[in-house]
Amino acid sequence: MPTSEDFTVKTLGECRFPSPLNFPEELYVSEHTRIRFAAEIPNEIGSDEELAFEKAGPRKNIFFDPNETKAAIVTCGGISPGLNDVIRSIVMQMYYKYGVKNLLGIRFGYKGLNPANWLEPIKLTPNDVERIHELGGTVLGSSRGHEAPEVMVDTLEKLHINVLFCIGGDGTLRGADVIWQEVERRGLPISIIGIPKTIDNDIGYVAKTFGFDTAVAEARHALQCAHVEAKGAQNGIGLVKVMGRDSGFIAAHATLANLDVNFTLIPEVAFDLHGKGGFLDALEQRIRKRHHAVIIVAEGAGQEFFQEDARKDASGNILHNDIGILLRDEIQTYFKTKNIPITLKYIDPSYIIRSVAANASDSIFCAHLGRYAVHAAMAGRTDMLVGRWHDEFTHVPIPITVSTRKKISTSSALWLSVLESTGQPVSLKSVGC
Repeated sequence: MPTSEDFTVKTLGECRFPSPLNFPEELYVSEHTRIRFAAEIPNEIGSDEELAFEKAGPRKNIFFDPNETKAAIVTCGGISPGLNDVIRSIVMQMYYKYGVKNLLGIRFGYKGLNPANWLEPIKLTPNDVERIHELGGTVLGSSRGHEAPEVMVDTLEKLHINVLFCIGGDGTLRGADVIWQEVERRGLPISIIGIPKTIDNDIGYVAKTFGFDTAVAEARHALQCAHVEAKGAQNGIGLVKVMGRDSGFIAAHATLANLDVNFTLIPEVAFDLHGKGGFLDALEQRIRKRHHAVIIVAEGAGQEFFQEDARKDASGNILHNDIGILLRDEIQTYFKTKNIPITLKYIDPSYIIRSVAANASDSIFCAHLGRYAVHAAMAGRTDMLVGRWHDEFTHVPIPITVSTRKKISTSSALWLSVLESTGQPVSLKSVGC
């Protein structure tokens, strides 16, 4: 269980410079304002300590002198809707609000912090980023993989970087924490600020990550197509696979947004393929009764049906086997043995989903994240990321964030809503013949 110390954000030192924002007093956030971690009141009276996040927002005094500050932005991992929106927000906030004119973009992820890769950083100005929010992907490029922290910090020193904004998911944040450890070892006044990015929405201690809303909207379109295909044929089945390596948030939310889904399969809920009460048995009952079905499956579901292997990508994430292809083949084989003709359409929109530009909801969210990240950096916060909790923006220490991965609880209102929407059995585990 976390402690209050786990929620303590590191700072570089005393904030000696008055903020150039010139806001009214009430718009600045006090150093002592906190956002409670728990929303529910516990049954026990008199808890030993109350866990709370530091509230994000502009401070009246800041650590860095804007005239002497130089910042850099790096985007890492898989691409996601909203990356360019965050880049633009950071540049605009630093340049126009804080008066920081020296801004660099690190190219192709952490690789760009290793001179051996010959990736020169690019200068970023408002003119350079003015329209990038209309584009998918990241104008800086991205990559997976590790670089030696000593080399990366050497580069930060050589470039005279005071603030490094690291935009990415779990692997990126772990890398940011490693960079900070080397910065701290050298006693350097460099702020390391994370902005959590993953369409899977699986970052711990963060209510939502950017890109998720757009991913759900795009997945919904795929489900609509799957439903049309399924209804257009006798015994039609539409099968859609979406991203969700360890957490099924996209599948769950797309199900609730679509309302035509009959089975939602996620990594958090184990199921059996065969046997009475298993998935294929339940699907057969659905086909016999309604003559069509729509299925959505998260990529990390059903991995127990494959032989174990230790394959990992460059970021250290386990490479899952393709549950979509397995389900497609198992469904076709099952109904063939039952002598029930079906028409199955398999749709995998994964890379289309993550490549599009952010929708309106994500664009708004990304702009907020960029601005709050700048406020945190200029106030000398470090080894932290900007999150949102109870509809408030927060400072979250990176170590506690990467200590866990957010998953759907089977006792949550979210999963209950999925079960009620789909009508699927509470359990798809076989009860035997």
